[in-house]
Amino acid sequence: MKATLFRSNNGIPIPAVSEEEMREVDRIAVEDFGLGILQMMENAGRNLALACLEMLGADQHEITILAGTGGNGGGGISCARHLHNRGHKINLVLTKDAQELGRAAAAQMNILHHAGVTPADTSQSEELIEQADLIVDALIGYSLNGAPRGRIAELIEKANARAKRILSLDIPSGMDSTTGETPGLVINPESTMTLALPKTGLANPAAGKITLADIGIPEAVYHPLHIQFDAFWGDQYRIDLNREEE
Repeated sequence: MKATLFRSNNGIPIPAVSEEEMREVDRIAVEDFGLGILQMMENAGRNLALACLEMLGADQHEITILAGTGGNGGGGISCARHLHNRGHKINLVLTKDAQELGRAAAAQMNILHHAGVTPADTSQSEELIEQADLIVDALIGYSLNGAPRGRIAELIEKANARAKRILSLDIPSGMDSTTGETPGLVINPESTMTLALPKTGLANPAAGKITLADIGIPEAVYHPLHIQFDAFWGDQYRIDLNREEE
């Protein structure tokens, strides 16, 4: 854990965590504190939807969400529902068939399906990326395992070539959340909304503007990892972060 990579806009230092540390934070939150994965995913999706609305303004927009099968994709699917509830045109592009979604992401997909939104045909992905006002990157998350491959790599390439604007969830897909390295294709976002605490890899300026979102993890969850910090949320659920200069 490094405490000096980021500061809030009012100068408070914000600790950053590695992939390994964030994985342990998630484990403690679920196993020891009883936080539900769906609960945290819902908080992520709502914050992500609000970030989309702040980027685009009050008018109705077309938004294409690229979602993987895991927790990051589930946050994107939750975001799709919140935006759909507010009258925006939502295109959801999955990396695999809906039947292959992880358990929590599948639960989010079931709710969205009943709300009237179904995944787009994969053959339409390039068109849906090009015509959207904003692309939401919810493909991989903090658990990158080598260079993106297959369908994920195709969507990253199409988004970089065709998207007007891109917002990534937690970490740009293709970027190592610990080191900021990019072993292969990486999506190029205008902004990244990261969750709970920023990942050390987001010190890479290629991640764009960084916003930190509260997903309801109590400060005490971090104590077993010896991660301590001054209260910084105040009355906000999302705060903009500045990278520390070398």
